[in-house]
Amino acid sequence: MTGFVEFLVTGGPALWAIAALSVVTLALILWKLWDMARLGAWSRGPAEAAVAAWQSGAAQGAVAPLDGRTGLRSRMLRRAIDSRMDPALTDAQAREDTARIAKGALMQARRGLRALELIATIAPLIGLLGTVLGMIDAFQALQAAGNRADPAALAGGIWQALLTTAAGMAVAIPASMALSWYESICEQVQADMEDLATRVFTSGGR
Repeated sequence: MTGFVEFLVTGGPALWAIAALSVVTLALILWKLWDMARLGAWSRGPAEAAVAAWQSGAAQGAVAPLDGRTGLRSRMLRRAIDSRMDPALTDAQAREDTARIAKGALMQARRGLRALELIATIAPLIGLLGTVLGMIDAFQALQAAGNRADPAALAGGIWQALLTTAAGMAVAIPASMALSWYESICEQVQADMEDLATRVFTSGGR
């Protein structure tokens, strides 16, 4: 632990900020993984079973696989089936009602991703800022030393300054990878929702 603190002190305030960002990034990635699982991002079976029942003409039976389900696809599909079966709604109104629920579900799926995107953007910038400030200090020390300048001391100051850039990239890379992965999951969920809703509105009946 002492060595880690010494490492942070060597890097200066920028490295402390990046260390804090690394903790936030790890927490966000793990929380989003749990959130996606809770929202049923990888669970398509019940929705497929409901659509299959709807397409076979069993309108009431199509609701059964969705009972008690709170996943993204299931919520949207339940509203699509309920809206389609509601005689008070026109087809256009039923579609709009379903689209509203789908948009809300997708917004829920994407929560937290903006924070990951921000971290992936600012972590390298903080690291670069720390490096620039460290290089300024190193060259100021070199100027003050004049002819007595020690190249070894200058090299030490430079590598210490470069620590923050490396640390910033080390935080930004996993944040970017996680962001891309979660965005691909959200895009797949959106595509599935569009497919399921289309199959409900183009088959079966009220």
